[in-house]
Amino acid sequence: LIPDDVTIQVLCQAREDLITRTIEAVSGARRVIFHLYNSTSTLQRRVVFGMSQPEIIGLATRATELVKRYTQPLVDAGTDVVLEYSPESYTATEMDFAVEICAAVMAAWGPTPDKKIILNLPATVEMATPNIYADQLEYFMRALPNRDAAVISLHTHNDRGTGVAASELGLMAGADRIEGTLFGNGERTGNCDLITMAMNLFSQGVDPELYLTDMARIVAVSEACTKIPVHVRQPYAGELVFTAFSGSHQDAIRKGMNHVESGSDEAWEVPYLPIDPADVGGSYRETVRVNSQSGKGGVAFILENYFDVHLPRELLLELSPLVQKESEADGGELKPARIWDAFIRELVEVTGPYQLLDYEVRSVGGEREHCVARLQVAENDVKIEGEGTGPIDAFVNALASTLNESINVVDYQEYALNEGSQAKAISIIKIADSKANKCFGVGISPNTTTAAFKSIIAALNRLWR
Repeated sequence: LIPDDVTIQVLCQAREDLITRTIEAVSGARRVIFHLYNSTSTLQRRVVFGMSQPEIIGLATRATELVKRYTQPLVDAGTDVVLEYSPESYTATEMDFAVEICAAVMAAWGPTPDKKIILNLPATVEMATPNIYADQLEYFMRALPNRDAAVISLHTHNDRGTGVAASELGLMAGADRIEGTLFGNGERTGNCDLITMAMNLFSQGVDPELYLTDMARIVAVSEACTKIPVHVRQPYAGELVFTAFSGSHQDAIRKGMNHVESGSDEAWEVPYLPIDPADVGGSYRETVRVNSQSGKGGVAFILENYFDVHLPRELLLELSPLVQKESEADGGELKPARIWDAFIRELVEVTGPYQLLDYEVRSVGGEREHCVARLQVAENDVKIEGEGTGPIDAFVNALASTLNESINVVDYQEYALNEGSQAKAISIIKIADSKANKCFGVGISPNTTTAAFKSIIAALNRLWR
């Protein structure tokens, strides 16, 4: 049942009956780490076991000899058995005694540089800052005889909230191996979160040699197995860890993403995003979500990344307060569809006195165009007619000559929303009336001229508000 390239690890107290049962359980495995432990702290020696230091050493060495004797048939049958020993509550143990008992276990087991023992040094209960743990580890490794025959392993808990930090400093002190759990699950406040630990290394350019590119799948499996939900703020894995609601943060992320996409710098440098969300299977779209704290940057990001709509800054300054007001009224986050609806309502399908029904444009010689259009004006069907140097100029002149709507186009941009035969054009126009009142309007249509005319009507309707 266990693939040959998988190493299983079993945990066992230093008791003969448990040792024999555990060895029976691993019979037939290709490679086994047998993890033996007994507590060595001053408190547990005094209160729990009522044993002296020599007695605790005797307990550990006798158990080691039992493991060695009872696993010999497995070794003879081809099983690779590695002993791991933990002086439990290591951080609450006198350092010289921790070295002494581990050296005694090594002597009983007989490791070599080619066949090493694992010495696991647990912070069973966090009792100090991470640097103290690192100092204890450094002292231990300097004092341990036959250091080259041992793999120094770390096993931190999170009682003070620094399980990952303690493990990181322990590595810097010279440790070789880390034990932990997915998302920090474990007894009491849990253990070192291996996901956070690995991704911290990854973010600094160190390959943790773990497959973490489908974080959503890892989260799903963990939640299914433990029945414990992963918190939305869990580093690297939570639903909101790459998400900004703050307006200034959203604006910085948007500009940073544009910088990355320009290809001007190979390094990942985006404000507020320490890693590329795509590296863990995330979406850039989820980096910005809009609520009442968001500004123009958030609105722009949603429109650009979900709908390929790029609005000028001046128009974003008009639209974002409207979106913010809607979010405040709603009392929470606005999904992209709601932002799109607000964009359409406020800038495209604007309620007002005018509605474009149909039109016809034809060339009348040179660069002149003649436009005939039908508008619904309030309850009336009105025909307008005019000429100009292009369709837009002809339409504007028709509005002026028939409806006395004297306007000038002061800004105009047009681009395709998508590609292929189903592509639509978007027209963004800014107009000014005879009193210098200015307003934007947006038109969307498969036909570029229709999009332009619709944007003018939308802008006019906004002027009438």
